[in-house]
Amino acid sequence: MEAQLDPMKDDLPLMANTSYMLVKHYILDLDVDFKSKVIEGIIVLFFETGSQYRKTSKTGKNSCQSQFDETCKMGASETSHIPVTNVSASSSKTEYNDFAVCGKGEEDTSDKNGNHSNEEQASGISSSKDCCDIKNHGNKDFLLVLDCCDISVLKVEEVDVAAVSGIEKFTRSANLPDVSKELENLRNQIVHELVTLPADRWKEQLYYFTSCSQAPGCGELQFTTGTWSLEIRKSGIQTPTDFPHAIRIWYKTKPEGKSVIWTTDQSGRPCVYTMGSPINNRALFPCQEPPIALSTWQASVRTPAGFVVLMSGENSAEPVQLQEGVLSWYYYVTMPMPASTFTIAVGCWQEVKQQSLTAAVQTNIEFSLPSSQADFRWHEEICGHTEYPCRFQNPAARLQAVIPYRVFAPWCLMERCEEHLLQLIPQCLSAAYTTLGTHPFSRLDVLIVPSNFSSLGMA
Repeated sequence: MEAQLDPMKDDLPLMANTSYMLVKHYILDLDVDFKSKVIEGIIVLFFETGSQYRKTSKTGKNSCQSQFDETCKMGASETSHIPVTNVSASSSKTEYNDFAVCGKGEEDTSDKNGNHSNEEQASGISSSKDCCDIKNHGNKDFLLVLDCCDISVLKVEEVDVAAVSGIEKFTRSANLPDVSKELENLRNQIVHELVTLPADRWKEQLYYFTSCSQAPGCGELQFTTGTWSLEIRKSGIQTPTDFPHAIRIWYKTKPEGKSVIWTTDQSGRPCVYTMGSPINNRALFPCQEPPIALSTWQASVRTPAGFVVLMSGENSAEPVQLQEGVLSWYYYVTMPMPASTFTIAVGCWQEVKQQSLTAAVQTNIEFSLPSSQADFRWHEEICGHTEYPCRFQNPAARLQAVIPYRVFAPWCLMERCEEHLLQLIPQCLSAAYTTLGTHPFSRLDVLIVPSNFSSLGMA
């Protein structure tokens, strides 16, 4: 059995087997329901074969043996087999920079195609041990393990990225005798080419990530859920290289999940937001927690009209009306980040804006850098991070003592925030710049949350 841990005292278990499969990009497509206090929808994960397997795969077929043996030691997990009926297949449209794309993926049709449903899987998978049982399966199937807690997983399926229009630009010629094997390899090859695109093609990359996330499914995958993990396998697949590198998961959060707080703001209106402790985002979406797991992400979130969605994205999102009474918000991140830095806050917030144009101009003048200090900042050494669309390629970013920021608060605090907070924030940002150097992100949102927030800043 998985150990019973106290998140307030014990270290979180790192269950994800990132050395064999590493998430490179997440796409979340979610609905927020304040009545049931549930966030539900779809997450699509794009993988790259992990470094450990790439190093050991040359030694032979048993290279994953230690991984499977370790998985067997986890013991029995609680099996999750929840029938899926009438899964929402509504679509939304928004613009991702220069590309027009859509929201939710298509409704799954795998049952009609003769693939195993979760009910059928119940007899074939009941625990981690069963997945490793040679007697049952002849050979040990590879298990993909993700970190999660207090999440109801409804369905998991492989995504047919090869069905996306125009995706052939990411394929190379492959002469494989086995047609079915060739198609599986082709899908994984497409994902590999997509996740390794150079940084200057980030807009194209986001566009195709989104297109792939809406591609039809090509077979359900078997899964089990434990206290701290989600385990996924595909029958007959024994190595991470052959395992699907793009999977779609339907899931729901639970009201008692410790990653989000459902409460009311200072004006008495409902709101929900993430908190960085005690279990990071494990109760918000299935993810990978180990330090090596840095990924990018996109997220579309639908809410009733009147609510504002804030996220730790690089863009300042504007809502798109899908239908009467429903708004959609879209954010993205192109800097590889830990999954724990994904933050969301949904509420009836209002943006606090400077009423006096003169005051805003004075603020910018007051906190601009002297020319000598600006020259010093410009001659700092070149960035040494992994490749992504670094904003420091723009010389002006290095001289930005006060990054673009927005302030949000419940309506009852608007006047006080305008009077006091707007004067303070640029001074704080300028002081941070002087002490720590250029801010690594392109923008900042400041949100005034209720006093029951028991953690540090959301990012």
